[in-house]
Amino acid sequence: MALFRNLGPFSTTAIGHGEMPLTIENNRGHDVGIETLHASLDAGCRHIDTAWAYYTPGEEEQTGEKLVREALDTWKGPRNEVTVATKIGLRRVWGENGEPLWPRDGKPEHLIEYGKQSAMALGVDTIDLLYLHRHDPEVPYNESIEALKQLVDEGVARVAGVSNASIEQIDIARSILGDKLVAVQNQYSPIHLETQDTLDYCAKLGLAFVCWSPLGGYRHPYDESKFDPFREVAAAHGVSYQQVVLAWELAKGDHMFVIPGAHRPETILDSLKADQLELSPEELAKLGA
Repeated sequence: MALFRNLGPFSTTAIGHGEMPLTIENNRGHDVGIETLHASLDAGCRHIDTAWAYYTPGEEEQTGEKLVREALDTWKGPRNEVTVATKIGLRRVWGENGEPLWPRDGKPEHLIEYGKQSAMALGVDTIDLLYLHRHDPEVPYNESIEALKQLVDEGVARVAGVSNASIEQIDIARSILGDKLVAVQNQYSPIHLETQDTLDYCAKLGLAFVCWSPLGGYRHPYDESKFDPFREVAAAHGVSYQQVVLAWELAKGDHMFVIPGAHRPETILDSLKADQLELSPEELAKLGA
């Protein structure tokens, strides 16, 4: 049985499915995307995370949200059990040297438009959970959050979250959104521990902390040796080290959620087993809990 936790008003799986790799550059195509989402839903995942900006630069926008809608529309299971989160405030373009970029757009009038476009792409009247994807330094943070509040007030989203946020930004969001702010989605993994302060702060405030790239991500090089202790524990349990990483993150508190991504069904199905893995106090100490 999958582990369920409270994400604001939703009881959903602590391990969600991060949709991003299925629709940004280097994805494996539409059919594999649908197959991968169906596989995780069939395995009991009830939490899907996507974003307005999960598309390949220069191609059709919002393909991530549209893929999630199609996957749910064609899935034979109980759609009403699935919590879908999305994010607004980023776009995609190719850089001068052919590198994929994520320009920010936090203008309030644009965010309101993006939010309504997200609801339309997802095929819903009200988005379950809508995040501000990242602060646009050209727009005061409170103005972007006010737009998020308007979307909640108008029923475009039920509750709100902030992503890539500092403690100061969480406080600004709380002052504007009140109890409609339910989650913070920040990068966190054995190689990205710099958000530990926000993880602890969310526990204190009773906010969900959702780890993006909980396995370290695949788009940037990093120090593989950081995962050596996780590989040792994995060998003792006869599981993948990725499962150990996710279990370690989930053990940091009942407010913890992880949204690993996957390019194919086998990868997400392995990740979804992590909530059944029990790590001993000694193992957690070894991993740096």
